[in-house]
Amino acid sequence: MRALIFAAGRGERMRPLTDAMPKPLLEVGGKRLIEWHLENLVRAGVREVVINTSHLAEQFPTTLGDGSRWGLRIAYSYEGPEPLETGGGMLRALPLLGADPFIAVNGDIWTDYAFSTLPQNPRGLAHLVMVDNPSQHPRGDFVLRDGLLFDDEQPRLTFAGIGTYRPDLLRSQAAGKFSTVPILRAAMREGDITGERYGGRWRDIGTPRRLAELDGELRAQ
Repeated sequence: MRALIFAAGRGERMRPLTDAMPKPLLEVGGKRLIEWHLENLVRAGVREVVINTSHLAEQFPTTLGDGSRWGLRIAYSYEGPEPLETGGGMLRALPLLGADPFIAVNGDIWTDYAFSTLPQNPRGLAHLVMVDNPSQHPRGDFVLRDGLLFDDEQPRLTFAGIGTYRPDLLRSQAAGKFSTVPILRAAMREGDITGERYGGRWRDIGTPRRLAELDGELRAQ
């Protein structure tokens, strides 16, 4: 499988750290956030990764190169000076990802989830990994019931920013800036989005404090 890492965001909540460096390139536990993903993807057998970029985009190829040090090939999908959000960024990257299902992961999370457990051919248009709601997101996102995701009321789980997607999810979308969320919600109403709950370690690195806390934990291990 190929994989897409979302890395185009400005990282406003991480300022001033992200004034000089994109959030996925910040270090935690002695590695850059995005390096944890690259190593995890290699363990899952992925050999081609697309990274979408916008904010301080030139730092990614300078820092990561072509991916050969991890035994994979990295391609970069530049979105321009303004990020295209998740849907627009994914659509722009599709020519580099091909016609088969692919993994997509947010570049600003940390997890020990094994990407090798994701379905290579999801039953529907996408398969999303869900986690228990963190303190900063108590309402959650979607309901997981019998292996399917629904846009219902409580009890909800939080989308982990990890999933397998079919390119057909975006088949009717025009190029531009848009989110995947309303598209996923529409597909959920048709029973086309499957999911799973992950109970292992997962962090949304949304603030400098959360970054520092995770860094301390990883270095203490």
